[in-house]
Amino acid sequence: MGYKFDFSFLPQFFGVFVDGAKMTLIISLISVFVGTLLGALLYFLRESNFGIGKFKPLKIIATVYIEIIRGTPIILQIYLAYTGTALFFGIDIGVVEAAVIAISLNSAAYVAEIIRSGVEAVDKGQMEAARSLGMNRGQAMRLVILPQAVKNILPAVGNEFVAVIKESSIASVIGVGELMFKSKIVTGATYLQLEPLIVIAGFYFVMTFSLGRLMGYLERRMKASDMR
Repeated sequence: MGYKFDFSFLPQFFGVFVDGAKMTLIISLISVFVGTLLGALLYFLRESNFGIGKFKPLKIIATVYIEIIRGTPIILQIYLAYTGTALFFGIDIGVVEAAVIAISLNSAAYVAEIIRSGVEAVDKGQMEAARSLGMNRGQAMRLVILPQAVKNILPAVGNEFVAVIKESSIASVIGVGELMFKSKIVTGATYLQLEPLIVIAGFYFVMTFSLGRLMGYLERRMKASDMR
C-alpha cells in the first residue's frame, strides 16, 4: 500500500509558512543589498594599486578574504557569526542579525567576483579610448567602464539573489524563523515529515521562479535598449 499524502494541516498552518517566507525574503534582500555594497568595496580594494614597492596590502587583504569565504561552508560562517561576535567582540546579537551578517559577508565575496567578471567583459579598447581623451584611470572607470559593466553585472546579481534565498535556509540551524525552521515547527505539531517539506519547496520555487522571470525581463529590456 502506497504512502498517502496528508495536507489537511495546510489551512491551519498556512500563515506559519507565510511568516517563514517573509523572513526568508527579508534576510535575503538585506543580505544581497549589503553584500553588493561590500562586494563593490572588495573589488576596488582588489584592484587597488596602493602599495609599498611590490607589496600591495589592500589587494592582499581583499584576495585572502574572498578566497577564505569561498573556500569555507556557509553553515560554518553562520555559526562563527553567531558565536564569534560575543566571544571576540563582546557583542551579543540575535539569531536574525547573525544570519544577515554571515550571509552578507558570504555574498560580498561572490559579488566581488561578479563585478570583476562584468568589468573584464567590457572591451579593453574602451579604457584605451577614454585614456586617449585625457581621462585618468579613475575617471575612465567611473564614466565609461562601469556604466557598461552594470549591464553585465545586474543579471548575475539577480542570480546571486536567487542563490541567497536558497542558502538562507541554513540559518535555521541557529533558530532563525525562516521557511525551513517553520517547517520543523509544523512537523512537530502534526508529526508529518514529508508534507511540510513539500509545502516549503513550493514556496521556494515560487520565490526563485518569480525572481528569475523578473531578472530575465530586465535583461531583455537592457538588451533591447542596446539595439536602439
